[in-house]
Amino acid sequence: MTQRIIDAHIHLDMYSDEAREQILKELETFHIDHLISVSNHATSARTNLKLAHQDQRVKPAIGFHPEQELPNEQELQQLFSLIDRHKENITAIGEVGLPYYLRKEDPSLNLQPYMDLLESFVQLAVKLNKPLILHAIYEDADLACDVLENYDFHKAHFHWFKGSSPTIQRMINNQYFISVTPDCLYESEIQQLIKEYPLRLMMVETDGPWPFEGVFKDELTHPKMIHKSVVTISKVKGMALDEVHYQLYQNTIRFFGD
Repeated sequence: MTQRIIDAHIHLDMYSDEAREQILKELETFHIDHLISVSNHATSARTNLKLAHQDQRVKPAIGFHPEQELPNEQELQQLFSLIDRHKENITAIGEVGLPYYLRKEDPSLNLQPYMDLLESFVQLAVKLNKPLILHAIYEDADLACDVLENYDFHKAHFHWFKGSSPTIQRMINNQYFISVTPDCLYESEIQQLIKEYPLRLMMVETDGPWPFEGVFKDELTHPKMIHKSVVTISKVKGMALDEVHYQLYQNTIRFFGD
């Protein structure tokens, strides 16, 4: 296991201090070059900025996770102000998107304010020429595509994506990236996605500290898991492991511009 990897999507700020210290200490042991640490809100963003200042391998992104109550105007302005003040130091805008699971719990939830907020983040990504990290799955992915296409914006990363074949084809046509989590080892839906999606538009992630099942059950979600994800991708694609490792690494460097 000498190939280098990058975790394209992790919530490093959400780990306990002890777990975070362990992960950072072990990055070099497991040949992990960078962690793209996404933010859920302004407080989360401040923590990620602090972590990035302490360790240059942490690459912060600032956004507002959609699976929560919308921010009030003051909170939103704090978030946009953080992005503006740290625009030279952040790697991307994210995590942003649409509240798929919230709407499953409450079908009466008004989607329009979330759509408006997503559009604001797309406008910001266009203005700052920053990559956009999206939480938009199943039918929400098409709504996100509508917004992205309206702005002719292509530097979009749909993390842990799930969706229909027509949506997948639309995203491929637009050259949008996806990233695969360790659940690819045991989820047939994700393995099918790997078959359909071009390797040149793929990255790998953990979305930690989100826990996984199968061989990872009851295990701390650690970027080292990505090595096993790459093995699965190489098997599904029928490609040499070294080639897949190299391509995924280069994809991530190219997308985030490191």
